[in-house]
Amino acid sequence: METPYYAVIFTSKLKNETDGYEEMGQRMLELAQKQEGFLGVESARNEIGITVSYWKDLDSIKKWKQNLDHLDAQRKGRVAWYEQYTVRIALVEREYSF
Repeated sequence: METPYYAVIFTSKLKNETDGYEEMGQRMLELAQKQEGFLGVESARNEIGITVSYWKDLDSIKKWKQNLDHLDAQRKGRVAWYEQYTVRIALVEREYSF
């Protein structure tokens, strides 16, 4: 990805009961991929889950946050799936890899 861009870092701890969580996660990924400004995503889950989505700019993140299906998923997450979560938004100014 060409810098600069933004990373939305979502860390979470799930409740014991997560019926429908995987399906909703897949649906949100499909929707995000269609969202203007979406650049990609990486995710891992063990004791905590970490999902990092990458965005062209803050306006793209704001529009995704306001997506009605995403708002519904957020509400369901708070009520049914998450014991706790944190969202962090960071500007990525440099990137390198091996």
